[in-house]
Amino acid sequence: MEKLELSVSFFETKLSTAKTHFERALDCKHTEFDDLYPYMIEHPQFFWYKRYVAWSELLTIVKLCEELNVEWRAQFTDRQAEYIDKRVMSSRVLDEWYETNDLRETVGHSEE
Repeated sequence: MEKLELSVSFFETKLSTAKTHFERALDCKHTEFDDLYPYMIEHPQFFWYKRYVAWSELLTIVKLCEELNVEWRAQFTDRQAEYIDKRVMSSRVLDEWYETNDLRETVGHSEE
């Protein structure tokens, strides 16, 4: 049997694809999952399941990267990497995946 050699760029591409898939699921946009299970669009729980599948895919690719010593954190913010480290998709992950400056603003404090 031939030895298969996979490059770091292969895993970086797979990681980028999994991240995009998760973010599209998060935003309720079309993904490959919709093509596989078109009848699920009619059911409200579909979006939760779709996000779970995309999250699982992302965690699987991250786990492979870790096992093969491929750097994965560079494609994520510190907060996103922290969520991935915890491995649990919670409502906080869904609500705060995209960091915005709005979260850092405080009422009554301005730079004058």
